[in-house]
Amino acid sequence: MTRPMDRAAAVPPTARPRLLYVDNLRTALTLLVVLHHAAIAYSNIPRWYYVETAADPSGTLLDVLLLLNQAFFMGTFFLVSGLFVPGSHDRKGTGRFLGERLLRLGVPLLVWLLLLRPLVTFGAYAEARDAAARQGAELPYWQYYLHSFTPGPMWFVEVLLVFSALYVLWRHLAAGKEGHASGTAPAPTSSPAPTSSPAPASSPAPGRAPGAVAIVGFTLGLALVTYLWRIVMPMGDPLPVLDLPTPAYLPQYAALFAVGLVAARRGWLEGLSRRTGRTGSAAAAVAAVGIVLLAVGSAGGTAFLGHGTWQSLAMAACESTLAVGIGLGLLVLFRERLGHQGRRLRFLSTHAYAVYLVHPVVLVALGHALSGVQAPAVAKFALLAVLAVPLCWALAFAVRALPGARKVL
Repeated sequence: MTRPMDRAAAVPPTARPRLLYVDNLRTALTLLVVLHHAAIAYSNIPRWYYVETAADPSGTLLDVLLLLNQAFFMGTFFLVSGLFVPGSHDRKGTGRFLGERLLRLGVPLLVWLLLLRPLVTFGAYAEARDAAARQGAELPYWQYYLHSFTPGPMWFVEVLLVFSALYVLWRHLAAGKEGHASGTAPAPTSSPAPTSSPAPASSPAPGRAPGAVAIVGFTLGLALVTYLWRIVMPMGDPLPVLDLPTPAYLPQYAALFAVGLVAARRGWLEGLSRRTGRTGSAAAAVAAVGIVLLAVGSAGGTAFLGHGTWQSLAMAACESTLAVGIGLGLLVLFRERLGHQGRRLRFLSTHAYAVYLVHPVVLVALGHALSGVQAPAVAKFALLAVLAVPLCWALAFAVRALPGARKVL
């Protein structure tokens, strides 16, 4: 945490207000994470710690929601995270920057692996243990834990740690070649946590944001790289060893994180025009329709998942357009309409990172509690979401009240 004297030194007297709209966007993305995992529980995609596979057609609506959300929300998260990395490294230097990254990202990752993951997998373990017992075998928890290991939602923190280390390596390799070019805008600064409220920071002077040709070129390049990557890493396949749940989207994550780094240096955020935001939103809407048509048109097939098919190329193009377009639209929308924080928004923002950490516990506990409720999949999702969202922030508040927790969360 930056001390008051450090903050005063880091922010010149003429500094612009901190980037509250980016902070609010990050809170909205955290909310999407909670809703995304709540939807998985009742969808036809059984990749969560508590699932009730949909027994009615409304589960397909949740599948579509998940497909569209997955196409952009974590990529946007990486974009937002990248915005604050250059300034943080500038202020702290390599040693302190990496140390705080390990504290703010590594400690929550360990808490998840050692404490929270056993809690959310208890029900699945009990079923696996009973199944083994019926076959005359024993299944100790440690064995189940290792065989079923995944980083869960904290894969984001894991990958962000890797991206941060790669950024530091790049800075050292680039040292002496470029340095700080004269006339470049100062990067916004923030705490290193992916969803915590940023420290007061100056907004960089508006720079000349990329034009239509550059944005389209970037989108096409991202689509092509994604298509090629999915020849060997199709959608739905986990990454060996690390077991990341969505490795098919890694090109998007890396590309948008890099865009965040560059945007921070060049002041692109303030340079984005309203027209760019509207055009991006319109393109994202068209791309969303394309994604739905590709998924529905497959009629249960898997051609759009990868393996070099034309459907995979079309899906990569639609997803890349959706991710870039909606990212532009959201940045402009939040800058123009949500650039302030009252008491409620400040509370939500302050506790968003803790929500990211603890929300699986809330969702799984409520899932078990609602298991006896008979209702369509969409209705159960809505009920779970209405109950879970406030409980997630309440639990996050309680967790951050623990001694030392605010230094990490």
